[in-house]
Amino acid sequence: MEVAAPERERSTPLDGVAKTASSHGYRLRVAFGHPATIIGIILLAVFGYLIVAPVISMLLSGVQVGFGDEAKTGQSAGSFTNHYLQRVFTSPVASIIFYTPLLNTITIAVVSVLLALMVGIPTAWLLARTDLPARRWFATALIVPYMLPAWTFALAWQTIFKNRTVAGQLGWFEALGWAPPNWLAYGRVPIVIIFALHLVPFVILLVSNAMKNLPGELDDAARMLGAGTSTRWWRVTFPLLRPAILSAATLMFAKAIGEFGVAYVLGLPVDFQVLATTLYQSISTQQTGIAGVLAAVMVVLGALSLWVDMRFLREARRFATVSGRAGAARTARLKRWRAPALLAVCTLFALSVVAPLGTLLLSTVMRVPGKFSLDNFTLDYWVGHQLPTAGFTDGVLVSGATWGAAWNTLWMVGVAALITGALGLLVGYVVVRSPVPLLGSALRAVTFAPYLVPGLAFAVAYLSLFAVPRGPIPALYGTAAILILIMVADEMPFASRAGVSAMMQLGSEAEEAAQSLGAGWLRRMRTILVPIQRSALASATLLPFVSGVQGLSLVIILATPGTQLMTTLSMNLIDFGYTHAANAVVVLICAMALGGAWAAQRLFRSNLADGIGG
Repeated sequence: MEVAAPERERSTPLDGVAKTASSHGYRLRVAFGHPATIIGIILLAVFGYLIVAPVISMLLSGVQVGFGDEAKTGQSAGSFTNHYLQRVFTSPVASIIFYTPLLNTITIAVVSVLLALMVGIPTAWLLARTDLPARRWFATALIVPYMLPAWTFALAWQTIFKNRTVAGQLGWFEALGWAPPNWLAYGRVPIVIIFALHLVPFVILLVSNAMKNLPGELDDAARMLGAGTSTRWWRVTFPLLRPAILSAATLMFAKAIGEFGVAYVLGLPVDFQVLATTLYQSISTQQTGIAGVLAAVMVVLGALSLWVDMRFLREARRFATVSGRAGAARTARLKRWRAPALLAVCTLFALSVVAPLGTLLLSTVMRVPGKFSLDNFTLDYWVGHQLPTAGFTDGVLVSGATWGAAWNTLWMVGVAALITGALGLLVGYVVVRSPVPLLGSALRAVTFAPYLVPGLAFAVAYLSLFAVPRGPIPALYGTAAILILIMVADEMPFASRAGVSAMMQLGSEAEEAAQSLGAGWLRRMRTILVPIQRSALASATLLPFVSGVQGLSLVIILATPGTQLMTTLSMNLIDFGYTHAANAVVVLICAMALGGAWAAQRLFRSNLADGIGG
C-alpha cells in the first residue's frame, strides 16, 4: 500500500513579514537589554538640553521679539521678526554693529595666523629635525603660552605701553618720559602681535609632530637626484606638511575669532571693535536680539573653519606614509648656524614667556611704574592693608575677594572637570559598546558641537536659555549651576574623544566575564572599567580643569558678584583701573594653570608637548 507523501508547507508573504517582524523585535530587545543603549539615550537627552537647546534658543533670539522690544518692532514678545536681522545687516548703524567689527575680526585673525605660521614652522623644524641644543626642553618650554590666558600678554603689553588714553597708573615707557602713540599702545597692531605670540605654540605642537613622522627616503632620493635644499622643501617636504599646516591655520583662525580678553583690554580704549567685544556690549546693554544674530555669525564662522579643517584632514590621508625607524628622517646638523638658531629660540622664549610673566610680576611690586630702584619695590599690593584703591583696599593675598574668587574657581571648575571626565568615559562606553551604531554616532556629533561655537557665543546661548524659568528648570542665571553646566558642555568635545579612544583600546572580555558571574552594570563599572581606565579618566578631568581655570570668554557674561571667578575678578579690577591688583590676580591664574599642566605631565609621565600635539 502506498503511503502518501506529506504535503510541503507553503510559505506566504505574510510568513516573511512575520519573520522580519520577529527578527526586528529580537534585535530591539537585545539593543534595549544592553545598558549602553539606555545610558546612550539618557546622555543624548542630557546633551541635547545642555548643548543643542541653548544654541537653538540663541538662534531663535535673533528672529523673535525680546521682552522690552515690543514698541520698537510693533509686535508682541515672542513673535517672529526680522527687526534684528535688518538692524545688524542693513540699518544705518550696520557698519558700526557688524561690518567694521567683522572686518577687524577677520583681518586680525588672518594676519596673526600668518605671523604665527612664519615663526612657528621654522621653530618646529628646529625642534623636530635639527641638533639644536636643549631642544627637548624648548619643546616643552615654548608651549607654555598655549597654557596661559591670551589676555596675560595683553595686560603685560598695557603695563609697558599704556598712555594717557586710559586713566590709571602710568605705563612704564610713559613713566620714563616717552608716551607711546595710540597705534602702538592699543588697537590692531598690539592685538595682532599678541595673538601671534599666543598661537605660535599651537603651530609648534601640530607641525613638529608631523615633521617627526616624515619619512627620510623621499628627501634622500631627491638629494641623490641633485635637488637643492629649497627644491626639496617645496617639492617634497611641504606637500607632506601642507595638511598639518593648513589644519593648524584653520583651527587658529577659529580660536582668534572667539578670543575676547585681548580685544577687550587693548581695543576698547580706542574704540577698536571686533565681533567678540561687540557681542559683549550688546549683552551688557540688554540687546539680546542683536546679540543672538552676532553670535549666530560667529557660529557660522566657526563651523566654516571646522569644515575646512575636515577637508584638509581628508587630504592628509592622501599623503599618508608608512615608515619604520630605518626610514625616519635624519637629524639635520646646524653647524655654524647652531648658535644663531639657539639665540632665535631663546629670544622667542623670552618674548612669549619671560617678558609677559616677568612684566606682570614686576608691576605688582613697584610703587611707581617703570622705576627700577630698591626703594620703589614693595609687597603692599600682595600682603598690605589700607591701600589707596577704593573697594579693594587689601593686598591680593590677604583680600577676601581674592580668596572668595579662588575658592569659587577651584570648586566650580573642579566639579565641572570631574563631571566632564565621568561623562566622557560614559560617552566612550556607549559609542564602543552600544549595539545601536546610530546612537553612538549621534552622541559623538552632539558632544562635538561646542567646538563649533566660540566661547562668548556659547555663553550667550546659555544666557538666552537659562535666564528665565522653562518648565521644571528654574532660572539659573546668577547661580553656580549655570557656570558648572557651561564648563561641562564646553569641554565635552575633548572629554568625549578621550573616552572613545580609551574604550576602543579596551576589549569587552573582562566585562563579559564579570557579567557571566552575575555582576551588575554598576559593579562592573566600579570594579573593572573605571580602575582600568583611571589614566584616561584623569586626563579627561585634569586638562579640562586647566582650561577652566584660565577661561574668560565662557564666563564673563554669566558670572555675578556672588559667583565671581578669578578671571572675572581680574577683568573687574581692570575696569576700575586697579592695574597692580589685576596683574597680581592674573599671575595667580597663570600659576594655577601651569601647576595643573605640570600635574598632568607628572601624572601621565610623558612630555606634555608630545601628548597635546599628538
